[in-house]
Amino acid sequence: MRRIRPCCFTRRVSNTHQKAEDIQRSIGAMENPKEGNADHGVSEKQNESTIKSRDSLSSNVILNHDFSRGLHSWNLNCCNGSVVSAESGFLEGISVKSGGNYAVITNRKECWQGLEQDITSRVSLGSTYSVSACVGVSGSLQGSAVVQATLKLEYQGSATTYLFIGRTSVSKEQWKKLEGTFSLSTMPDRVVFYLEGPSPGLDLLIESVVIFCSSPTEEEDPAFGINIIQNSNLNDGTNGWFPLGSCTLSVTTGSPHILPPMARDSLGAHEPLSGRYILVTKRTQTWMGPAQIITDRLKLYLTYQVSAWVRIGPGATAPQNVNVALGVDNQWVNGGQAEVSDDRWYEIGGSFRIEKQPLKVLVYVQGPASGVDLMVAGLQIFPVDRHARFRHLKKETDKIRKRDVVLKFSGSGTGTCIGAFVKVIQTQNSFGFGSCVNRTNIDNEDFVDFFVKNFNWAVFGNELKWYWTESQQGNFNYRDADELLDLCKSHNMETRGHCIFWEVEGTVQPWVKSLNKNDLMTAVQNRLTGLLTRYKGKFRHYDVNNEMLHGSFYQDRLGKDIRANMFKTANQLDSSAALFVNDYHVEDGCDPRSSPEKYIEHIIGLQKQGAPVGGIGIQGHIDSPVGPIVCSALDKLGVLGLPIWFTELDVSSINEYIRADDFEVMLREAFAHPAVDGIMLWGFWELFMSRNNAHLVNAEGEINETGWRYLALRKEWLSHAHGHIDEEGEFMFRGFHGSYVVEIGTGSKKISKTFVVDNGESPLVVSIGL
Repeated sequence: MRRIRPCCFTRRVSNTHQKAEDIQRSIGAMENPKEGNADHGVSEKQNESTIKSRDSLSSNVILNHDFSRGLHSWNLNCCNGSVVSAESGFLEGISVKSGGNYAVITNRKECWQGLEQDITSRVSLGSTYSVSACVGVSGSLQGSAVVQATLKLEYQGSATTYLFIGRTSVSKEQWKKLEGTFSLSTMPDRVVFYLEGPSPGLDLLIESVVIFCSSPTEEEDPAFGINIIQNSNLNDGTNGWFPLGSCTLSVTTGSPHILPPMARDSLGAHEPLSGRYILVTKRTQTWMGPAQIITDRLKLYLTYQVSAWVRIGPGATAPQNVNVALGVDNQWVNGGQAEVSDDRWYEIGGSFRIEKQPLKVLVYVQGPASGVDLMVAGLQIFPVDRHARFRHLKKETDKIRKRDVVLKFSGSGTGTCIGAFVKVIQTQNSFGFGSCVNRTNIDNEDFVDFFVKNFNWAVFGNELKWYWTESQQGNFNYRDADELLDLCKSHNMETRGHCIFWEVEGTVQPWVKSLNKNDLMTAVQNRLTGLLTRYKGKFRHYDVNNEMLHGSFYQDRLGKDIRANMFKTANQLDSSAALFVNDYHVEDGCDPRSSPEKYIEHIIGLQKQGAPVGGIGIQGHIDSPVGPIVCSALDKLGVLGLPIWFTELDVSSINEYIRADDFEVMLREAFAHPAVDGIMLWGFWELFMSRNNAHLVNAEGEINETGWRYLALRKEWLSHAHGHIDEEGEFMFRGFHGSYVVEIGTGSKKISKTFVVDNGESPLVVSIGL
C-alpha cells in the first residue's frame, strides 16, 4: 500500500521535473517570442467561467432534488430538518407525487434560516437559470407567509452578496410553486442556493427543487475530444511553440501518421497525423523542450487526456524518461511518462484535471539527459467524454458479465405449472467487491454494518504484514488478524492475504534490516512457514512480495532467486491460495518503472524461474482516470492469461461529485474487462482512509455521492426477472453471473429454489424439479 498525499492538481512529475524558480526564470528570459507564445495571464474568458462537473451536464443543477436520499447534498442553515413520506397527503393544493417525500425544516429562530445547497461547480457565467420549487409552511399561521429563493455569492477577499431569485405567498397546509430566474454577471468563488422566508417558528416544507439552464452559453460546451494544443500538426512551423530554456526547436518529417493507440481509443475515427515532429537540439538541462502556455484553453473540473509520440536521438547511455509536464502556477503536474531506450517512436499517455483556478498553465515536454536530442510529434490534450465511454462499457459489460439462462421445470406437477408466475432474484454477483479493513474498525458498529452489507471480500490493512505480526523478533501478534478473520468468516466473506513480504526497504522493521544474509534467509523461511501454516486454507489470495517494481530489499541481500523462491515455498505450504504480484501506477501512465510492459517483463521473469504466479494485482491509487488508458493497461496485462484484481483502489478529490465520477470510471472499466475478477477498495470510511478526500462514507456515517454511486452500480449489476412458465415448461432470461433464487407460485403453494449462473457463451440450462 502506497501512502499518497492529496493535491488539487493530479499527476505529479516524479524525478524529471525542474524547480519552479528555474522554469519561471527560463520563461522570463525569453526574448521577442513569436505571436501566440507570450503569456497573457488569465484571459477574461477564463476568469468568467467555472466549468461544470458531471452532475452539471444533467438537466437539473440541484442534486437530490426530490429528497429521495434524505437530506444528502443539502445543508441546514442554523435549524433542524428531516425528510418524511408524503403518502399521507395532508397538504392540499399542488399534490405530492405518490410515494414521494418532502423536507420539513423546523426550529427556525430567524426568517433566513432554511435549507441550502452549494451549486458552485454546476453553474456558469452568462447563462440564465430557471428555478422552480414546490414549497409549503406549517405551524401557527394566520393568513399567509412568504417563502423566498435566494443565492448567496461569496468572493474571496470581499463581502458576501445576496441575489434575490423569487418568492411566493403560502397559506397553511397548501403547496405552492415558487418560480424565478437568475444569471451571474461575475463568477463568485462560491455559489449557494437556499430557501428562506417564513416567520420564525414556522416550519418550512419543501417537496422538490429544480434549477435548469434556460439559455446556455458557448462556454458550457466542454468540446470533448478537441485538442487544446495550438499547431499540433506543425503545419505552421513552430508557431505557437517556444523553447523552454536555451534549446533549439525545428520542424522535420518522419514521425507516425497514426494516432497513438490510447488516444485512438478515446477519439475514434480521426484524421491522420501530419508526419511532422519537433526536433529539440542543444539541450543542456533535462527539463529543456518544446512548450506552450495553455491557460485560457483549460476548463476547471474537466478530465484531460494527454497523448504524444516521443523519440530520442543518439548519445544516451541508458533508457531515458520522457515526460509531458504541466506547470500550474507553482505546482508541477505529471501528464504522462514513458521510458525510451532506442530509436523507435514511443507513446506517452496520461491525464490530469485542475480543480482550482490557476493564474498560468504551461505544458512542456522534458526528460532526456542533457545533450540528448528530443523529438515530439502529435501532442494532444483534450477533455474526455466519460458518459460516451460509459455507454460503450455498458454494452461490453452485457457481453462478458451476463449469460442467457433457461429455467427448465420438470416433475410430476409440471403440467399444472404452465403459466405459473416466476420471480428470479439475484442474491450475489460472482465478481469480487471488497474493501480494506483494520482491527480498530470493527469496534465501530456502523462501519461493520456497511462493510458486511456491501462487500463480499476483505483485505487487512496492516494486520497480516510482517512488521505487524512480528515487530520485535520472536514476539508474535496474530490476535488482530484472527479477530478480523473471525468477522469475515461469520459473514461468509472471502479474504486476501496482504502481504507476506514487502520489498520496499522503508517498510521493513529494524530487526530484519540488522540481520546478516544467513540469518535473514532463515527469518524469511520462518515467516513463510509460520504464516502460511497457521492460516492454511483461510486466505484465497496472497500478495507474496509487495511492490517489487519499486523496491529490492530482499533481492539485494539474498540474490535474484529469492523472489521466485518465496512464491515456490508459499505454494508448497498452501497450494489452495492464488499467489499475486502487487504494484502501483501500473494503469495510469505516470510511472515508467511500473508500466504494463515492465510489469509483464517482471511476471514472465518470475515464471521463468519457476514461480507459480497466480494473479496480477494492480493497486489502483489513481487520480483523474481516463478509461482508455486504464483499459489499455488491462489489455496488455490480459495476454498473460492470469486473473487481474484491483487490490487497493481509491480516488481522491475534495469535490465528492468529481470523486464519484472518477470512482465510476474505475469500477466500470474493471467490471467491463474480461481479465478482471475483482476490485478491492483501500477503505471507505472517512476516519480510516490512507488518502484524504477518498471516502465513500463520512465520519458521522453519512453516505456521500461516491458512496451512493458505488451502491447504485452494485444494484445495476444485479439481475432480476419475472414472468410466467411457457408451454414448454420453461422460463428464459439474461442475467449477471452469480447466485440466484427463483420463486414459483403454483396456486396456494410457493416453491423456492437456488441456482448459480457461471461464465459461459452458450445458454445455461438449469433444471428445476417441482
